[in-house]
Amino acid sequence: MISNRDLFGGGEIDPPVLMCADLQCEYLAEGRKHLVADGDVIMGRCRQLIALWRDNLWPVVHLKRIAQAAWFNPASNLTNWIDDFKPRPGEIAFEHPLPSAYSSARFADYMSNMRSIRCVVLGFSLDETILCTVVDGFHRSHRYQVIGDAVACRKACAGDAASYKQVVTGVISNFAGVVDSAQLTGASGRLAV
Repeated sequence: MISNRDLFGGGEIDPPVLMCADLQCEYLAEGRKHLVADGDVIMGRCRQLIALWRDNLWPVVHLKRIAQAAWFNPASNLTNWIDDFKPRPGEIAFEHPLPSAYSSARFADYMSNMRSIRCVVLGFSLDETILCTVVDGFHRSHRYQVIGDAVACRKACAGDAASYKQVVTGVISNFAGVVDSAQLTGASGRLAV
């Protein structure tokens, strides 16, 4: 039996919505400005978590950044989904032009119409899309959990990428919960919180 204890201390409830942020080829392309640190390790954890949600037919939402900036060419194949993370039938996808997913009118509308929604976030662009979306959501009383070992940010311009990620995660923890995948799934590999 799968336990779905409320991530925020309540009783039995529906599983949270899995939000897959910016799982696009751009973030894994060598030599690109937005290459993420530890992409292979993060991808493994993301695959495990999305498989858990899909196997249990739990809700999955995909976020895709489609900025028009010089570094992000929407006509390029680098903006395509990473193969394992393409939205499947029944999964919702939102494109957003600014770092926050709430810059998509469809996403903002979707979230404003959901009651007691809890979102678990994994993916890329921790220092842009995830940070901005969580802060925007906080100001709208939406509840987010960020899976600390299933998110990545771009390589810092200078200094240690792990330290940079730790600082960004610390900022996010002011607006959302931060948990590791082991805390989320428990020893059984099933949703534990």
